[in-house]
Amino acid sequence: MNTPKIAMLLAAGPGTRMRPLTADKPKTLLHLQGRPLIDHILDRLEEAGVERVVINTHWQAERLEAHLAERGGRLNFVFRPEAELLDTGGAVASAVAAGALGEDPFFVVNSDVIWFNGPSSTLVRLAEAHDPAVADATLLFHRTYQIYTEVGRGDFGLDEWGVPKLRGENQVVPYVFAGVQILAPAALAGRPVESFGMYGVWADLILRRRIRAIVHDGLWFHMSRPEDIDIAAEALVARLTGATT
Repeated sequence: MNTPKIAMLLAAGPGTRMRPLTADKPKTLLHLQGRPLIDHILDRLEEAGVERVVINTHWQAERLEAHLAERGGRLNFVFRPEAELLDTGGAVASAVAAGALGEDPFFVVNSDVIWFNGPSSTLVRLAEAHDPAVADATLLFHRTYQIYTEVGRGDFGLDEWGVPKLRGENQVVPYVFAGVQILAPAALAGRPVESFGMYGVWADLILRRRIRAIVHDGLWFHMSRPEDIDIAAEALVARLTGATT
């Protein structure tokens, strides 16, 4: 399929695990390498040819909107304020129901992940892997052993056909969800516009084998705690300079 022209960026969370850094600003405006986290994400979207970005907002929404008004570039932003948080699944279902994401598959990106491309664009790879004939969602995974922060027991396994497998109660699995996916509107069909997470959507698609995944081949960071920003900054400096301490 062609690379989607529409993306939804999930940016409504209050960033409580990032306190005190997020006491007066959204997590998306915290800086990595001198630039807000959201700009790193938007760079990747713009490079892949995305034209419209739908953003759900809640905590310090005015500051985020003001920053993006000054960004420039060709991206068109559509803001969807949430008086009550809808969680990841509810936010996307609400946007689908409102017609904000169109009728074709679209990107969904968590705002607390930063990725750098491998040999080619990660978003283009994801689009090339998404086959609407067999899947309503294609997820980006990252290997747990290549992650610089806590991973627990992992999120998923992956079979030889690229179909994700849920982690069993006592299992350790080798992949985490990397916060980037392609969804078809059909993946949210029949879902009420209320607060719910994306995990239930994926579990249903796994049962019906209507979901696929690829593994990221570049650097990836999860920005959950204040120290995660420092860890990412150090890793990026080491990548550029070869420094080991």
